[in-house]
Amino acid sequence: MSRIGHVSRVVGVLLGAGVLAACQGGASTAPSTAAASQPVASGSAGGGGGTKSVVIGFTVAQTGATNVESVRQQHGLELWMEDVNNAGGIRLSDGTSVMLSAKSYDDESNTDRVQSLYTTLINEDKADFLISPYSSGLADAAAVIAEQNGKIMITAGAASDSTYMKGFTQVYQTYTPASHYLTGAADLLKSLDTSAQKIAIVHENDKFSTDVANALTSYATSEGYDIVVDEGYDTGTTDFAAFINKISAASPDAIMGGGHFADGSTFAKQLFEKGVNAKMIALLVAPPEPTFADIGDGAQGVVGPSQWEPTVKFSEAAAQSANLTWIGPSVDEFVSSYMAKYNEEPSYHSAGGYAAGLILQAGIQAADSIDTAKVRQALDGLDLMTFFGRTKFDITAESHGLQVAHDMVYIQWQGSSGSLEKQVVWPEAAQTAQPKYPLR
Repeated sequence: MSRIGHVSRVVGVLLGAGVLAACQGGASTAPSTAAASQPVASGSAGGGGGTKSVVIGFTVAQTGATNVESVRQQHGLELWMEDVNNAGGIRLSDGTSVMLSAKSYDDESNTDRVQSLYTTLINEDKADFLISPYSSGLADAAAVIAEQNGKIMITAGAASDSTYMKGFTQVYQTYTPASHYLTGAADLLKSLDTSAQKIAIVHENDKFSTDVANALTSYATSEGYDIVVDEGYDTGTTDFAAFINKISAASPDAIMGGGHFADGSTFAKQLFEKGVNAKMIALLVAPPEPTFADIGDGAQGVVGPSQWEPTVKFSEAAAQSANLTWIGPSVDEFVSSYMAKYNEEPSYHSAGGYAAGLILQAGIQAADSIDTAKVRQALDGLDLMTFFGRTKFDITAESHGLQVAHDMVYIQWQGSSGSLEKQVVWPEAAQTAQPKYPLR
């Protein structure tokens, strides 16, 4: 589909968002077909007609350990903003057209820098709404600033459960929580081999990866598995020899863990080069990235949990069947539009950036306002489907904003060196190929 065709589709999407507003008690009219040339200052929509400019504030790791994933998230978010503006903005029932502008900084994958930058985004750049930085640790730091300043923040690329268990009321999660990231890999292992007993867990010592590993350890133990290695490594580690020696000595059936793209790719490559004989390898973050295949034979057979893949089947028809509101482009429309703009296949980080924008858009449309309190109330009531999947939030005081409806899929690289393909292997309902097992 051409970019023009996609923009036309988004005009329809914004019209469809009126259904969401109606479900929430609001009304909507069709958006104009072109952006206004002179946006006015941001503020609560009202007064009848005109244009309001909303500033979306966020940071990106243009440098640092999470650069690959963070930039892809940025691409998805910016594509959403472009699509909305090209469609004439988010139209409110009084005729106001809400146009979007971005303000962002390089957070350098640095937690201390994030808090300073989000303070700047709020106090100096007057951001109306926030999108989180990529990674749970950075998002957790930004969430404190958002909450202190009464600003809604949609988190993308941030899966740790604990962020949403601190009493925050302004922070909403796009991703499936970290506690579910690798538990499905343990389920996959059990479905393939009931005799498998031993799992080695080696993970990055950051907030997200540690949360995932702890949840996996608890779940796998409850399922009768023996955790024969449970080790953490420092962010930036490039030599995994010491960990590989421990793994080899323990002779596990499966190796699970990892962290982010750079370390996960290096770990998988060195496991292959050292000839580690495991029946399954399941790692975080890195395997779903299209460029993971660049490590060659080391990628073959590796499993990874993914928030989204281009082969998923979420659709407007599926939403209707489930009695859910649908908003946004189709899977195919998003993929073709993203590839046309960035000349690369979108990863789940790309899709998550766009989906975070759609969630905010849905909140604004349902609230029929850009007033923070009204949008927050609307977000609390959302239950919708996008090309990214289903979205619904826990709104209890104990874990407000935690994602409770989005499900993971598990991919595996299959084929031979030079012709590897990424296939969805779990759950069975989403499979594009049977799992390759044992790995070697």
